[in-house]
Amino acid sequence: PTGQVRMKSWLLGSNKATARAKGGSDSKSSSTTDGKPPITILALDAAHKSGTEWEKVFKGSKIPGCDRPIKVVQCKWDDFHVMADGPHTSTSCIINVRKEVGGVMRIVTVKPDFVLVRNEVRALSKDNRNKLYGLMYANVPSVNSLSSIYMFCERPIVQGELNRLAKIHKGNGPDNEFLLVPQSYFASYQEFFYGNSFPAVVKVGSAHAGYGKMKVANHKDMEDFKSVLAVADKYCTAEPFIDGKYDLRIQKIGSKYRAFKRISISGTWKTNTQSSHVEVIPLTKKYKFWADEAAKMFGGLDILTVDAIHNTKDGKEYIMEVNGTSSGLLPTYQEEDDGHIRDLVLQKLCSIFGTAA
Repeated sequence: PTGQVRMKSWLLGSNKATARAKGGSDSKSSSTTDGKPPITILALDAAHKSGTEWEKVFKGSKIPGCDRPIKVVQCKWDDFHVMADGPHTSTSCIINVRKEVGGVMRIVTVKPDFVLVRNEVRALSKDNRNKLYGLMYANVPSVNSLSSIYMFCERPIVQGELNRLAKIHKGNGPDNEFLLVPQSYFASYQEFFYGNSFPAVVKVGSAHAGYGKMKVANHKDMEDFKSVLAVADKYCTAEPFIDGKYDLRIQKIGSKYRAFKRISISGTWKTNTQSSHVEVIPLTKKYKFWADEAAKMFGGLDILTVDAIHNTKDGKEYIMEVNGTSSGLLPTYQEEDDGHIRDLVLQKLCSIFGTAA
């Protein structure tokens, strides 16, 4: 019964829960045995999917020049409410997190000093941008920056930045050039008219991980797609299908780089959604250039991946997209890369609370 009452308070956003939040978090979370409040990191990452428990990753970590301990609260975007105030109060942001404690669902109130975002804000039918706005309202520091995460909520905005980089570096040579898959944007079905080659690939809305993406064989099939787009009432992009020998992923976490080659073994054209063989390859000058330039997008990206494809027809490698803070990690190197993300966060915290502040 007690758990049911707490869950009801969570769903209804009861005044009692708000009042408790106004008064601050409970004593166990607001201070340690020596009376010094912890630096609280809100880690937005679904542990059951990523396999990462950030409390364990940060265990024993210290911030140079700061004697406050580190506390990590991990949850999904769906599992918290946010309330934010302006500079007229000492507490700018209060988070009510739904967590399982001792087998019982409870509401834990925290005041985050930092946010680590490893999940998409929007996913299919779920849209948590209102919670992102609350964190932005309170100016909570984060990795990646909240402003860049906001921009990554919509594909055309990210593609617009890539278009800008491609224009800047056009003609700069094979190692210093952004070759993009030629793509067109349509605000709705009314403007939709695809005039490039077939087969084509259409991408609807802001979905990720292969969703909202379709391969279209010819003009007749494209007309059928257009009728579906009219019902969906979404924007879309369209581009020629590239028959790729392999995919590439260039990963950058702070100053750490990795390069991978991915070859589909399931026969599907969506190599990121089915079985594929992945191997680590050397980081060439060109791949590093791609990652470094992409890292300048939207004021700076701390975590990113650049996805590209090798075209079997002309032998060239074309950039398909850039992913931000929620970039997936290869399981073989995940523990090491989680450590790189931890070190990146500690570096940021040191600039705020430690000797570098």
